[in-house]
Amino acid sequence: MTERETRTETVAMLIQPGPNPEIVVNAVKAAFPNLVVIEEQPESKKLFIRRRAKKLGWMQALGQLATMMVSKFGKRFTTARAQEIIEEFGVSTAIDSRIRRIMVPSANSPELLKAVGDIRPAALLLVSCRMMKAETLSAIACPVLNFHAGINPQYRGLQGGYWSRIQSDEANFGATVHLVDPGVDTGDVLYQQRTKPSKRDTMHTYPLLQTAASTGIVVQALHDAVAGKLKPLKIAAPSRQWYHPPIWTWLWNGVTRGIW
Repeated sequence: MTERETRTETVAMLIQPGPNPEIVVNAVKAAFPNLVVIEEQPESKKLFIRRRAKKLGWMQALGQLATMMVSKFGKRFTTARAQEIIEEFGVSTAIDSRIRRIMVPSANSPELLKAVGDIRPAALLLVSCRMMKAETLSAIACPVLNFHAGINPQYRGLQGGYWSRIQSDEANFGATVHLVDPGVDTGDVLYQQRTKPSKRDTMHTYPLLQTAASTGIVVQALHDAVAGKLKPLKIAAPSRQWYHPPIWTWLWNGVTRGIW
């Protein structure tokens, strides 16, 4: 079966709004015309920082927030490279108005479970959304998959592409599609796609590159899920969860190593 073939089964995606998730939406829609997209509201930065500070301390949390703010501002200077990536992989970030969309407060809200119950998808794919709690997962009957911009288990969490470069491990620059469990990207790996970043790529474009290069494995994993043919891979590798680099780490690596 190729990714160009279409299926009549209904699949659903849970995303937060953004160009990278829309790349996956458009790729899945081409293979599954009955796709339904569920959008959750983004978490407030205030809540995010409080949660991160509780886990890592306020200094790390505020340092990471500073990096996130700089990254958001810096994207305006990488539009040419972003367009190159989009054209190279033939993907689209456009919002398809023909796709049915349902808005919910969060991945763990009663509204999400109601939406999934109404849709009754053959599979649910998560992209760039909150972690699902164990009780939410247990209430969903179909397979739940996640697209992760990083190679698992070595680069779970956030900014997997950036950290693979920092670790001098560009051989593991890529993305993973995995089953979802209550942990942080700890579910069984289904497919992985490795790619090579350009010297012009930075933290602003790594996730876009990882996403654009990996639509094929997303579609294949969904084909497997609806056909009941999921085959998790056995991977023996060290497991580690990563976060956004604090601003001082990002600046140091950028200045001393040219990795931004």
